[in-house]
Amino acid sequence: MNDTTAEQPAPRKLIIAIDGPAGAGKSTIASRLARKLGYVNLESGAMYRALALKAIERDVSFDDEASLVKLAEDSRIQLEPTVGGNRTLLDGRDVSARIRERDVTEAASRVSVHPAVRAWMVVHQRELGGGGGIVMEGRDIGTKVFPDADLKIFLDADPVVREQRRLQQQQAKGEVEASVAAELRERDRRDRTRSVSPLVAAPDAVVIDSTAMSEDDVLARVEDLAQKKLR
Repeated sequence: MNDTTAEQPAPRKLIIAIDGPAGAGKSTIASRLARKLGYVNLESGAMYRALALKAIERDVSFDDEASLVKLAEDSRIQLEPTVGGNRTLLDGRDVSARIRERDVTEAASRVSVHPAVRAWMVVHQRELGGGGGIVMEGRDIGTKVFPDADLKIFLDADPVVREQRRLQQQQAKGEVEASVAAELRERDRRDRTRSVSPLVAAPDAVVIDSTAMSEDDVLARVEDLAQKKLR
């Protein structure tokens, strides 16, 4: 008897790009969405933070572009998905907690403005995510890293609300800094005015203003858009 059962094609795996300013909720939404879809969450910010940490440890100036690129070329930055979120490995060392500290956050913002550093990162980010099945968040994912992403989201919120969210995150960690608002505004300025890959919504991105939305509301909206793409 002939076997008439046709093999079902493997489900298509999307490349989902989530961009937006600091404090908009990109990391949380990307992590939760990746878990719901069974995808890998690629954090571009974690990669820049890992490089910034190495610059701190090696006493490399954040303004020395050539030395930063050389440092990147001599580094091994890995993202390992776990049930609780990604582990970030720098040359085989788990730096997941260290890269979230204030000095590394500030350093990453300065390191990321250099065109040659960003070019190196883009190459490696494409290598990690080119096969699909990823949710990647950052500031230029839909415009530079994956301009042909299946779904592009630009997640934004009122600056005051973003500052409040960042303060709440710090309070949860027991790290309240009075200068959080000024630091966030300075990061916004750097991101939006840098000469290479400035923070801007891709022309075909879905812009979501989360100012008056809960985290669950944003996740439901983004998941709905992803499911429509899969269908």
